[in-house]
Amino acid sequence: MAITTKPFGVTKAGQAATLYTMTNRSGASVTVTDFGAITVSIIVPDKDGRLADVALGFDTLDRYEGHHGSMGDTVGRYGNRIAKGRFTLDGVDYQLETNNGVNHLHGGFHGFSSFLWEAATTQAEGEDSVAFHRLSPDGEGRYPGNLDVTVTYTWDDDCNLSIHYEATTDKATLCNLTNHTYFNLAGHDHGTIRDHGVYIDADVITKVDAGLIPTGAYMPVSQTPFDMREGLLMADGLDAMDACPQMKLAGGYDHNFVLRKGEAMGLCACVHHEDSGRTMEVITDQPAMQLYSACTTDIQGGKGGAHYGVYSAMCLETQHCPDSPNHPEFPGTTVLRPGEKYDTTTIYAFRVDA
Repeated sequence: MAITTKPFGVTKAGQAATLYTMTNRSGASVTVTDFGAITVSIIVPDKDGRLADVALGFDTLDRYEGHHGSMGDTVGRYGNRIAKGRFTLDGVDYQLETNNGVNHLHGGFHGFSSFLWEAATTQAEGEDSVAFHRLSPDGEGRYPGNLDVTVTYTWDDDCNLSIHYEATTDKATLCNLTNHTYFNLAGHDHGTIRDHGVYIDADVITKVDAGLIPTGAYMPVSQTPFDMREGLLMADGLDAMDACPQMKLAGGYDHNFVLRKGEAMGLCACVHHEDSGRTMEVITDQPAMQLYSACTTDIQGGKGGAHYGVYSAMCLETQHCPDSPNHPEFPGTTVLRPGEKYDTTTIYAFRVDA
């Protein structure tokens, strides 16, 4: 294992950003940056040993500072949506920034991916880590409390990418962190994920309204394109959209699956690409996961000049349910209090057909 560093340009605020690349014994690598604690690339082999980058993204820092569809982002303080940006905590009403129509999304106008983080590297036998740390000040995005956050990426010789999130606060607040990497197992410039098979271990999704805000109801996946309990080809699911009102609201998949395993650490999803032989397992202790099929993506100037269009990738965002502060019936809690520690891990495990 080895960690190498490389300058990644200077931010608009005049801060120097750095790329950190962890490379394992097979030559597979993960590159992250201290700007936004963003995942920049994930380069893994196919069944013939050929390496390809399976994470959408950009070659230069300025593209991450502009509109970039949250590609690779560490998302916080709250991943996903909060209805009208409003919640009540300990009898106090809070109004967050509304950056997704009338709703709050991914932490507001300046989420965690907008800032330079402190970085520290650790090299060990068979695995390397890069830990990113920042203090999100009281009032950032209109959230209460100073939130002290560390996100640690670990890459090992078996091609497991572990993301460990830790946070503490000095005032009751919300915390629901996730990773927003856009995956295409055929390669970032493959153009579509229609040829990917997906398994998700969930019996229900959280039903949404036209603004993709949960209604509070659970919708069984049975006999719908959300039923991935035995695997589903993305093309088959997307082609069934016209007969599924929930999918039509999003133009594809942008929905939260309530995981059968609950908050126990375990496998919750698996993605497979037949031609390349690549498989990605998602293992987490979170109770839910958002599947996003890049329904509205239309971004020019990706890596190597790639155009990232609709259905060019998928995000698998482990999380607590969207709008949980307004739905106490949803599993778990996103409230973090002084003296408590937010501590959660998600692993994206890459495999190839034998």
